[in-house]
Parts: sequence; structure tokens; C-alpha cells
Amino acid sequence: MAEIIVMKAVNAENELHAQKVRELVDHFGVLLINLLSSPGSGKTTLLEATLREWRGKFRMGAIEGDLFTDEDARRLERFGIQVVQLNTQGSCHLTANMIEKALEKLDLKALDFLFIENVGNLVCPASFNLGEHKRVTLLSVTEGQDKIKKYPKAFFTADLLLVSKIDLLHLTEVKLENLKEDFFRVNPKGGFLPLSAKTGDGMPQWLGFLEAWKKELL
Repeated sequence: MAEIIVMKAVNAENELHAQKVRELVDHFGVLLINLLSSPGSGKTTLLEATLREWRGKFRMGAIEGDLFTDEDARRLERFGIQVVQLNTQGSCHLTANMIEKALEKLDLKALDFLFIENVGNLVCPASFNLGEHKRVTLLSVTEGQDKIKKYPKAFFTADLLLVSKIDLLHLTEVKLENLKEDFFRVNPKGGFLPLSAKTGDGMPQWLGFLEAWKKELL
């Protein structure tokens, strides 16, 4: 019982910070996207591909969540965008309080899109609202067929499931139709998009989702 009470208190405090985050990004008209996935699913590679495609078209920034390193942040800084690194020092997820503090380091009036690259984990991050407008979960085909069944919360809280690294699909036993069936079983209202940031397959559709969400915000 004590654990339940503590968890409720943690979530209540997090929601207060999440509300402040949402109010701030709404004030500046910035679309905030929270990216969730297991480690190595391709979140940073997806962001790199997005930045290449939209260079000069939209103003983008990123908040990078990692346990200790800043390698992913340095990869994105090469594109000349605003990046804030958040190191959780071993914690398995970002919190809205962390995001609120990160926003203080960004020039929000100079952004159209802001991406949060959450800590690589399909469990903890799904339970914490960061004030995002949209939540996108990535699932690499190299992770196997059973991840949606094993970690349903990461998927039924997603506005969009990106099935990444489909250029490697022929090397796996994964069936896209089975992944789609599993996903819609837990999240019938979510979007489903197979994608390869390496080959560009699915990238136009991904960018289309982002633009449509931005129009909703406006």
C-alpha cells in the first residue's frame, strides 16, 4: 500500500510540471514530440534523417535523454540546431521536471518542432507524461515479434508506432502484418508506419504526420 501511495504522489507532482511544460510550448507554438523506444531502435538516426530532410524548412530542436553520455546530442549538434543534454545518472526515464528545466535553456520562440529523445526503455518512460503533444514509439524489426505483447503500455500510449529498420526486415522472422495486428489490438486509434531512416522508405509519411500535427496545434 505504501508503494502505491508513493507512486501516486510522484505522478501527481510530475503532472504539475507536465502542465507547465505544455503551457510554455503552447505559448510559443512549438510542437513537442516525445520519442520512446528500446536502446538501439534508431531514435537518433530518425532525428538525423528528419533534420536532413527539413534543413532550412522548419526550425527544430532536441532534448536528449541518456543515462550518462552526450554522444547522441553531439550527433545532432552537427546540424546546427538547439540541443539540450539531460543525463539521468542511471534513472530509466525522463520526468516533466527535467523537461521544464531544459526548456529554460532553449530559445522557444526560434523553434517550430522540439523532439524529446527519451531514455532507451520500453517500461518506465511510458508512465510519465512530459507535457508532450504527441508520443511516438519506435520498434525496430531487429527486436523481434513479441515486444508489443511484452510491453503493451509503451504502445497503447503512443499516437504513432514507427516500425524502424525495415531495410533489415528480410534478415529477421518478423512479419509486419503481425506487428500491425498486435499494435491495433492494444491501440486501435494509433498510427502505424514502417520506416527506414537509412533508405528513406516511409520518411515522407513520417514528415507528413509531423506537419499534420503541427497544423492541429495552430
